[in-house]
Amino acid sequence: MKSYRRKTPEEILHSISKLHCGRLKIYIGAVSGTGKTYHMLREGQTLKDQGVDVVVCAVSTMRRPETVEQLGTLERIPSIHWFKDSVEKKDLNVEALVERNPEVVLVDGLAHRNRPEAMFPSRLEDIKYLRSRGISVITTVNVYELEGVTELARNLTGIEAEETVPIETLELADEVRLIDVTPETILKRMNEGNLSSLKDASLLKRGNLGKLRELALRLVAEGVNDSLEKYREEQGLIGPSGASERILVSVQYHWNGSIYIRRGQQIAKRLNGELLVVSLVKPGLALGKEQITFKRSILKLTEKIGAQFEELLLTGRRHLPKTLVKYAMERGVTRIVLGHSKHSRWQEFWQGSIVNGILKKIKNVDVFFVADRAEQEGERILPTKTRIEKPIPYKRLSEKEVEQKIERIRRGTFKVYIGAAPGVGKTYTMLREGNVLLRKGIDVVIGLLETHGRKETAAQVGELHTIPRAVIDYRGTSLNEMDVPAILERNPEVVLIDELAHTNVPGSMNKKRYEDVLQILDAGISVISTMNVQHLESLNDAVEQITGVRVRETVPDNILRLADEVELIDVAPKALQQRMQEGRIYALDKVEQALGNFFKTGNLIALRELALREIADDVDERLEAWERNGSLRGPWRRRESIFVAITLSSNADRLIRRGFRIAYRLKAEWHVMYVHPAAALPDRLKQRVCVVRELTERLGGSFELAHAGSQREVPTVLLAKADSLKCTQMIIGQSTKGFWQSLLRKSVVKTILRLGRHMDVLVVADFDPNVRINED
Repeated sequence: MKSYRRKTPEEILHSISKLHCGRLKIYIGAVSGTGKTYHMLREGQTLKDQGVDVVVCAVSTMRRPETVEQLGTLERIPSIHWFKDSVEKKDLNVEALVERNPEVVLVDGLAHRNRPEAMFPSRLEDIKYLRSRGISVITTVNVYELEGVTELARNLTGIEAEETVPIETLELADEVRLIDVTPETILKRMNEGNLSSLKDASLLKRGNLGKLRELALRLVAEGVNDSLEKYREEQGLIGPSGASERILVSVQYHWNGSIYIRRGQQIAKRLNGELLVVSLVKPGLALGKEQITFKRSILKLTEKIGAQFEELLLTGRRHLPKTLVKYAMERGVTRIVLGHSKHSRWQEFWQGSIVNGILKKIKNVDVFFVADRAEQEGERILPTKTRIEKPIPYKRLSEKEVEQKIERIRRGTFKVYIGAAPGVGKTYTMLREGNVLLRKGIDVVIGLLETHGRKETAAQVGELHTIPRAVIDYRGTSLNEMDVPAILERNPEVVLIDELAHTNVPGSMNKKRYEDVLQILDAGISVISTMNVQHLESLNDAVEQITGVRVRETVPDNILRLADEVELIDVAPKALQQRMQEGRIYALDKVEQALGNFFKTGNLIALRELALREIADDVDERLEAWERNGSLRGPWRRRESIFVAITLSSNADRLIRRGFRIAYRLKAEWHVMYVHPAAALPDRLKQRVCVVRELTERLGGSFELAHAGSQREVPTVLLAKADSLKCTQMIIGQSTKGFWQSLLRKSVVKTILRLGRHMDVLVVADFDPNVRINED
């Protein structure tokens, strides 16, 4: 949406000045050895091949063969060598660079401090000066070298940053690209003697490498979120983007206000979301002594946990739903947290229900009702913490446990490269790793490769042997698929398999490619594969919300969790669109259509943030498995059990996926139930029941079909089952009934909210892509 507002003279001058200023690109990684310099040099070679004048200065290859190889024919401007405490340092030769006047300079170590007599005290100042002279710069930095992250990294890992740079430097960059590498890869490179620069003992621990990796992922995700919000604001879009979480807690100056905030904090931590707190107050109304005390307590708590607090003026009780909903929509809130209503059905009918008003007006925002345990149990605290069971080292394993461990020992290693969109370089990187392994004497073959006509990708095949595809006859047509029996017979050490989410041709050994992969892994063959974040089963709804496209080919989340390593291939949206325009992703005749649909700027920014956050969560879950106190989000110590109540509408799949994601993050068991309001299930509904059952079980939940005598009994059956399972949270869909329907026929949602006040209840909103703020 292009603005028709006339630009101010200042804005015009700023735009003109930017034309004469060089660009800045920053490669960021968790630690040295992630490959930042390699990728910077490779980009320099690509630019040189395109006719751009590129030079290198003060680049440290650490004698790593792959990195040295990337220097190739790039022109080098000698750096200025000096010593500090017997350690050699390299300063940029600024004067020589200005005299040479290249279009692009490649330089390592953004956080570097210069010698005392240098023109500028730091490399950052050198870079600013070069940019002012119209010279673009591509550089590198480690996440713990950014001020603001330095102290957190030290507290988490004990690592000390010798030199730092302001974190605001990332905002100066035209592009920031994360080079994501797993701790296993870093440790492997270290053992091979390729990372002599990692001298800090704290970096030799897998857990510490994981923590720094998660910090890098989340830092870049926050930056992407800022650019996404700016883009959405420019486009006039409101409401949640679908890529990140923002939790809003509504409280009164009452004793339970702190409980609601704490619950909101727990949710925000596990979802890695921002936390907002509001209290609606009547203007001019003086607070009582008790209310002042509770307000002081709430302000202190919100400040302590880093939440934003705001008072909203309320002109009358009936305006509360509209005020709260409008505030939530304007700020992109994804979930509102508040207490259960204490009114009876008739009180709600005569006086009006705030809860019903919110549910009626809200769109695309979930509403979470905090359990009223004080009423049920006579207490004012959250449920007791669960005991963390410590493994007993001398306890004999059961027969089943022994079998599981043997199976795991025999299974091949599984690695997945994941990206935000097609064309980011997943297949390219997979092939490059395959060739590196081949040169080390490991037997690597290509099981399935899709280059999509990309010359750069095809060139990476190198010396790798490809297993011919199987030919399958389908309805008179010969189609090609991966030949699993041939791979098993060839029995290589490693097989490269592209496009993990692919659905095989009917008649293949397995229905899905990820099933082929599992079969190959079980045979003791290691697999390196690729997929895009939009193919992850539980993100199906978020991706549709972002792009408007329902992805049909998906991979169950547990397949990704099975992977020994998951690495993100990160590319900025503008760089990806540039690749698209150059015909390096799709054929040129498809470029315009792609850029106007899936590859729109807003889609790519949101998908990039989604991918960064998803991999950060994956890293965090692995940290919790490695170390008791490893998780950056903190351990989840409450025993949770999730109950998902569904109908057989199309929204059921969405509720099931939401239930899975919540249960996974809370490490909870979860159950799905459909209650049919009659003794017998009609034949026309049996297939639909099979579909939702299969989805639930594929994601690791349990499904149950129950019957009720009538529609009025459905809520009672659901609550009774949830109570018998000792569930702590119920998930239900938003009711679509109008006023007269609700009056004549009890709403399941409203009845559960009234009778289920002893448990947390999450009402999941239906998604409406055409939502706008209601001013009525």
